[in-house]
Amino acid sequence: MSVFTPLTPDQVGSWLKRYSLGALERLEGVAEGLQNSNFFVDTVHGRYVLTVFEQFNREELPFFVNLMAHLARHGIPCPTPIANRDNEYVGEIAGKPAIIVTRLGGRSLTQAGVAHCAAIGTLLGDLHVAAQSCGVRQKHQRGAAWRRETAKKLLPLLAADDAALLRDEIRHEAQHGSSELPRGIIHADLFRDNVLFDGERVSGLLDFYFAGVDALLFDLAVAANDWCRGAEEGGELDAARTVALLNAYHAVRPLSEREHLAWPAMLRAAALRFWLSRLLDAHRPRTGELVARRDPDEYRRLLRGHIAADRRQVWIDPPAA
Repeated sequence: MSVFTPLTPDQVGSWLKRYSLGALERLEGVAEGLQNSNFFVDTVHGRYVLTVFEQFNREELPFFVNLMAHLARHGIPCPTPIANRDNEYVGEIAGKPAIIVTRLGGRSLTQAGVAHCAAIGTLLGDLHVAAQSCGVRQKHQRGAAWRRETAKKLLPLLAADDAALLRDEIRHEAQHGSSELPRGIIHADLFRDNVLFDGERVSGLLDFYFAGVDALLFDLAVAANDWCRGAEEGGELDAARTVALLNAYHAVRPLSEREHLAWPAMLRAAALRFWLSRLLDAHRPRTGELVARRDPDEYRRLLRGHIAADRRQVWIDPPAA
């Protein structure tokens, strides 16, 4: 959602002629996120979001676009991709692949309450169930293998304490694999800035470009780490919000005892994933017109908090039978 590739109204207006969306009225760059260039596009017929892909080539995009189309057809409140006059979802602008999707109403939250966390649990459960019938599949690109390889690149660049923590955590993850847990397509980036709310109702789920097949529990851990984290420095999860998230998810897709046992390790794996990506952005930054960067220390503190909490992590109430 950062603008790495600036576009002019003339460029976008010309590009829109390939679509049946009407003439351009307004173009605005969106200065959030880290991966792609996003623009709000208003035409005479409606409001849309144009995404220019900075890290994907055209051949890599059909999975994400068809996943969004599938989920939208199954009632998940996600953007609907718009096909051009050649019936293609993926086009090209400024020499890069691009898509345009419907713009959803609502706003993202800076603070989440218990009701919001319950809504996210239901949403995530619905998404996992709906995605089971999706005909396209690809692995989660930032799964355990990516974490191992990224750690190797970063270790020589880190201070001694951080390097020791990273080595220990990669070793811990290798000893607590997720291969026997239920798997399916996950969103993998369900942060507050990727969800829109209208009151306490979810009105939009955004940014599917980390999606892929992995342990479903990993998706729940990513969400808990952002939506349920308490205000204290140590990074423990807020019990009431975490129980609301887990119980709502459990009501849609029941969680197993095996997932209960894996929950502490999965919270650590999810924290590690985002600590690594933020470290990578800090040590190997990309340039852009409007580039948002996020503090890696936030997820280092969260990871240390999870290590300290160990098996005291909050779980569903009542426990799974």
